[in-house]
Amino acid sequence: MTTLANILIITFIAIGVLFIIVTAIGLYRLPDLYTRAHAASKSATLGVMCILLGVFFHFWLIENHFNARILLGILFIFITGPVGGHIMSRSSYIAGVKPWKGTGHDDLKEEIERMKKEQGIQ
Repeated sequence: MTTLANILIITFIAIGVLFIIVTAIGLYRLPDLYTRAHAASKSATLGVMCILLGVFFHFWLIENHFNARILLGILFIFITGPVGGHIMSRSSYIAGVKPWKGTGHDDLKEEIERMKKEQGIQ
């Protein structure tokens, strides 16, 4: 049982580390704030969640201690990570940060223009 538990724990932690490495590469290589925020919010969230799952299984299977706070932490990160990235990207767009020149389509620009027309704002 311990060998299978260790394999499970190591697998989750290794997957989490790989996601964190993808996050670091994305932050370094991607061209603008919006694509970097996407990399940071999505893959970093998955990476931290996998690492926390590995920690949870370690305490549960090896130490025989069920820790619900780790599960609550995973849930909290699952909800707040992508939402925080979305809010930061949207507020940066509204503040005037321009997307990369190679951006193909600007959905938010169309949405903001539609909302302004509905509200009668110039």
